[in-house]
Amino acid sequence: MEIEQFEGWVQRYIDAWRSNDAPEIGGLFTDDAKYFTAPHRQPWQGRDEIVREWLNRKDEPGTWEFRFEIRGIAGDLGFVRGWTTYGEPPTTYGNLWEVRLGQDGRCREFVEWWMVEE
Repeated sequence: MEIEQFEGWVQRYIDAWRSNDAPEIGGLFTDDAKYFTAPHRQPWQGRDEIVREWLNRKDEPGTWEFRFEIRGIAGDLGFVRGWTTYGEPPTTYGNLWEVRLGQDGRCREFVEWWMVEE
């Protein structure tokens, strides 16, 4: 995987996060993808469940900001360090994403690690 391909996927993820558009969200993931919302928690399994659960927990547009850095790529696995800031109450979360892309450039495994930053 090239860094440009991975960065493009991350940008599409952010765009889908902003839009909460089901086809846009679904287009990020393979049919059998796994999405871990926290380490050691059961993942959402499959594109349909990922879209459904994402929309059940969606962030409303304009209520958050996100910035990120690509920290590394190893084969089909990419690592992102991110910072998510919510306005009310003001809270910033530190994020680490592990994203495994398939041959077609869609995600087949997503693991999100997060914590409140002080």
